Amino acid sequence: MKHTYLFLAIVALVFATSCNQKKTINQSDIERFKTEFDTLANIRVTDQNTDSVKTAWTQYLKNPQIAADTLLAAKANYFLARYYGMRQNDSTTLFIEKALELIEPTAENWADKARIYSGMGNVWNSKSKEHQANYYYNKAATIILADSTIDLKPVAKSIMLLSAAQSNKHLYQFELSQQMNKAALALTPQLPPTHINQQRPLTQIIQTMKALDESPENMKPYLQQLEDLQKAFPEHFDISFLYDSKSIYYQRTEQFDSILHYELLKNKIYIDTYQYNPKEQAFINNLFISYINIGINYVRQKNQKVASSYFEKANELLQTHQDLISTEALILYKKNLAGLYELEGKNKQAIKLLFETNELQKSNFETKNTQAVAEMNTLYQLQAKDRSIQNLNENIKIKALQLEQNKLWLIITTLAIVLLGILLFFIYKTYKHRRVLQEREQVLLQQQLLRTQMEPHFIFNTLSALQSFIRLDKKEEAITYLNKFSRLLRSSLELSREKTVPLGQELEALENYLNLQQMRFENAFTYQINLPEEQDMEALMLPPMLIQPFVENAILHGIDLNSKDGFVHIDFTIQNEMLEIKIKDSGRQNPQQKPLAHRSLSGIISKERISHLGKEANVAVTALENGTEVIIQVPVVY
Repeated sequence: MKHTYLFLAIVALVFATSCNQKKTINQSDIERFKTEFDTLANIRVTDQNTDSVKTAWTQYLKNPQIAADTLLAAKANYFLARYYGMRQNDSTTLFIEKALELIEPTAENWADKARIYSGMGNVWNSKSKEHQANYYYNKAATIILADSTIDLKPVAKSIMLLSAAQSNKHLYQFELSQQMNKAALALTPQLPPTHINQQRPLTQIIQTMKALDESPENMKPYLQQLEDLQKAFPEHFDISFLYDSKSIYYQRTEQFDSILHYELLKNKIYIDTYQYNPKEQAFINNLFISYINIGINYVRQKNQKVASSYFEKANELLQTHQDLISTEALILYKKNLAGLYELEGKNKQAIKLLFETNELQKSNFETKNTQAVAEMNTLYQLQAKDRSIQNLNENIKIKALQLEQNKLWLIITTLAIVLLGILLFFIYKTYKHRRVLQEREQVLLQQQLLRTQMEPHFIFNTLSALQSFIRLDKKEEAITYLNKFSRLLRSSLELSREKTVPLGQELEALENYLNLQQMRFENAFTYQINLPEEQDMEALMLPPMLIQPFVENAILHGIDLNSKDGFVHIDFTIQNEMLEIKIKDSGRQNPQQKPLAHRSLSGIISKERISHLGKEANVAVTALENGTEVIIQVPVVY
């Protein structure tokens, strides 16, 4: 009941999936389908679920996603072929050939190829096409022998190896058969202890040793393993295989009584199996050959009466199932019956029977030879097809390698172009950087030149003020003024050596200058220098004496020095990485009084200096209702 529910769920999933019309399939879907395939393949088919199993596999084949994936389509065809093969249905050939057609051109997929090759071997073997069957059995076995890590269960590997070994034995390729038998034997530790393939490699090895005419001493270890296996699990293994192997061993040691003993034991088993299923060809031939072998041994013992009775039993079986007795078994019967006739003194009958045996052998040889030629022709076509597919795959690989080579050259060319581009970009950036440095040096030189032009102007104004103090006999004021002027001049000289100076030093020089101007004009104005408390601005770097000329213009041309209440306010702020300096004066109180028409040389020079500090640096002069506001903006530099 549990299996039925599981199976119905799988069938429902298959139907649901088949309704999906997408033709593409991703890796997760592939893995899901593989899991579903394994689950369905492992369900034991019964009379109750056989139709459901067939329907499920058929629906998988109709699924467009599976049809779009070569490996999944090959798997689905293989499993459906296996389903029909278990029921000996002619459709087996159709689906296994389709699976082979799909899997053959693919690269690797060795496990699936081995399964399909072995399945093809079974199909040809069921049609008695030994050579074609052998060809595919060997292809499957070669894959397993070439790679021990192939993704196949040990049971599947042993089945494929033993099928190939048995096929090679029938075609007299005994050495190859033995190699595969022993490879299958090496897998037995990985099999369940009662699996049939624990016993089968041992019996096939002993049979092949007989064909290779090996020493009985070489058979002993395998015979002992076979006995131990039978003793450990007597209910799970067919003891007739042990009897048969012992019979072979005693034939090699010429212990005829022991041979007869085990042949009689085998005969009892074959009688039981024949009575259980009297229409099974294999059981009929086993019993027929068993009667012959017992008769042969009694002939060896010169016991013609008992030997004759067993040949009579064989003849009765022959008359009953004449169409089911194999030609090889019939040849064995006639040949050994001639030996009985010879023992009985019926020489003419013996000779006649030997002639019949010879003709039968000749006819059988010709039939097999004709069949072999036909099979070899088919096999040649199969091999030619395989070579064509192999050549096609090799051509595909060559094309792929050529594409990879072209891709490699494309990558190399692209990399070369990219590297060349990077090199050119680096050269351009280096050139641009040098040019910027040169322009900066030029700006600095121009700044210094402009500063040297400005400083004489400032000194001239200061000396004029000092001359006024001396002329008016204001000695104390002159001395104080001269002292502050000397400090300002020394500061100016020190700053003139630098390209940029901290704002703190610039402000110190500016305050010295304002103090001098207050003395010169007898405190006719006041001043304020405002720095925002939340910002540490004293470390900012500026060209020296950048602000002083604008302050000088505010004092000389913006303030009414006669009113004694003029002022100059200087505010510093930082906005958007720009230092903003606002210089605002009080203006002239008398509306009728206009500023002197004066073109400030220091202001002109300062504007030129600021223009060299960058594109964003600028000076804006705005006339207010009371006074003038100058806004200087220069980039922030630390």
